Amino acid sequence: MPRFQRKLYRDDAVVLRVQKLGESDRIITMLTRRHGRVRAVAKGVRRTMSRFGGRLEPFGHIDVQLAEGRTLHQVNQVEGIDLLGRAFLEDYPRYTAASAIAETAERLSPEEHEPSLRLFQLTLGALRSLGAGEKPAALVLDAYLLRAMSYAGWAPALRECAVCGSAGPHRAFSVPAGGSVCPDCRPPGAANPAPSTLNLMSALAEGDWVSAEASLVSVQREASGLVAAHLQWHLERALRSLPLVDRSF
Repeated sequence: MPRFQRKLYRDDAVVLRVQKLGESDRIITMLTRRHGRVRAVAKGVRRTMSRFGGRLEPFGHIDVQLAEGRTLHQVNQVEGIDLLGRAFLEDYPRYTAASAIAETAERLSPEEHEPSLRLFQLTLGALRSLGAGEKPAALVLDAYLLRAMSYAGWAPALRECAVCGSAGPHRAFSVPAGGSVCPDCRPPGAANPAPSTLNLMSALAEGDWVSAEASLVSVQREASGLVAAHLQWHLERALRSLPLVDRSF
């Protein structure tokens, strides 16, 4: 039988997850700029003399050469562009926020090798923001989740009724209904967040960081709860990393 010929290609990627394989290998899950989510074997990277093991850590932005495989691809070469995880490896709030971002990116790219440039750019931008450490980690995470839901078509209605579309602001918020709801459309069990909470969510979704960072801690916590509930309703399964996020603000 003819030998399987591996096709080589190069891309830049964000490392989302790393798993042990055998005694010295790892499976690297990454979100690439042009080829979507890819899983690849990095052989020998757990050995102390590995040429590029330190460049394949979670949250890093890398330039990688991959060889196509029937199931898993293989990492041939890798260069670190910005090893962002090193900036917050010992910072619990930023590390846990990054973990939730990486898990969300993986869940929102269910088809391997399906290009998702907007999600790649959004994920890289959020991790860069955490690396810079200039904004509160929990706000960076919530902004990312809101924008990622918009990418997926799940953005919560914040300035209009999710059911009838009437202009807001509206006081009630229903996750199953799709966001804020007017009095006529309000379903049983809808929440009653403070008006400033929905304003904060709008600010995060729209990139208004001046307003977001000026919000009260109680408002930030309430917004985080609504964002997490809305995301996990649409994912139909809880994120493992989200309960670990430090919400102390």
